[in-house]
Amino acid sequence: MSRKQQLHRPGPQPGPPADDSGCPILHVDMDAFFVSVELLERPELRGRPVIVGGVGARGVVSAASYEAREYGVHSAMPMSRARRLCPQAVVLPPRHKRYAKVSAAVFEIFRTVTPLVEPLSLDEAFLDVAGARRRLGPPAAIAAALREQVREQQGITCSVGVASTKFVAKLASTRCKPDGLLVVPADGVEEFLHPLPVAALWGVGERTEEALTRLGLRTVGQLARVPLATLQRELGNAVGSHLNELSWGRDPRPVVPRTPDKSIGAEETFATDVDDPEIIRRELLRLAEKVGARLRASGNAGRTVSVKLRMANFKTITRSRTLREPTDLARVIYITATELYEGAGLERVRLRLVGVRVENLGPADQAPRQLALDEPEIGWREAERAMDQVAHRFGSGAVRPAALVRRATHGEAEGEAREGSRDGRDVR
Repeated sequence: MSRKQQLHRPGPQPGPPADDSGCPILHVDMDAFFVSVELLERPELRGRPVIVGGVGARGVVSAASYEAREYGVHSAMPMSRARRLCPQAVVLPPRHKRYAKVSAAVFEIFRTVTPLVEPLSLDEAFLDVAGARRRLGPPAAIAAALREQVREQQGITCSVGVASTKFVAKLASTRCKPDGLLVVPADGVEEFLHPLPVAALWGVGERTEEALTRLGLRTVGQLARVPLATLQRELGNAVGSHLNELSWGRDPRPVVPRTPDKSIGAEETFATDVDDPEIIRRELLRLAEKVGARLRASGNAGRTVSVKLRMANFKTITRSRTLREPTDLARVIYITATELYEGAGLERVRLRLVGVRVENLGPADQAPRQLALDEPEIGWREAERAMDQVAHRFGSGAVRPAALVRRATHGEAEGEAREGSRDGRDVR
């Protein structure tokens, strides 16, 4: 059994809820979310292994049903490997707009309970329900009611961890999947945590796990009994202190209702490696258009533009430039990204992936009104806003730059660009 499977192996379904009096934090995690949404329209696939993900030569798994997971399939796995592990699986292409719509409806349910909802992704969130107790009852009862509402209103299931801290609540929801509810009492945190593998601790990747294994530390309880000074000496002050705190269930982070955007980006993996600068520039234009539209939709503008260039041998380089003034204009983003690409000296190097990102974000209405690099402001700004309106009404493909209308049809890119999330990570 793999490390990932061990961490996500469902624990026993709980009986009557334990003492939740000191447990105001809920972690709600939708069960195989993308697959669950697809099954709403394909009920005949229930009970069968189903995979959602890219179907191209370089596609990756976005989500897998629990039946597919039994064969070792998991998210972020290359689709080619997933097909080998589970050849009988039904593979469906992702429909991100559909998932976003269902996600929005689920989060509306969350916000009827408490305004303290911290989204982590489309399918999971932290909730602080301390202020809802008088109105809705104890945390475990609130969690049960949320699960029922999600099931009744959206037809999908979720698992909920109830605990005194965010870290423990998230672990609890993982241990009771799928379709479970698990309360970890405030005075039972150590009993819950200490038998778990050290890889369950937030921040323990494969390297750190290897280092802990060399020290003979395989469970959280073993790690907890190691003196802090020893952990700091072996792992460094920051990591040692962090793991010591988590091993005792200490996590002071509050639930933050909305995390400000740190960056907005998009990237594309080509179906076949590309060394034609014209094709790459055209892809940079498409990504810049997407990023610009997302910036304007979020009400943000950013000062730093970066490009990500991954070569055929998987070596990846990034180049960035900070502008004098923030921008949300696709034209500015595209020109800057193209100059960064040309300056990287890779115009005749085969590329596997390109990406465009804008960072150092702030409210656009507080930023100076920027010009589109020596172009009159009237024209480009109004044109891009008009494109936003048309796209909102008729779809993203209704209007686009002429260069993208001629986009090559020989498999220039695999599919939709993967877009950056609010914390700068890419949502797959």
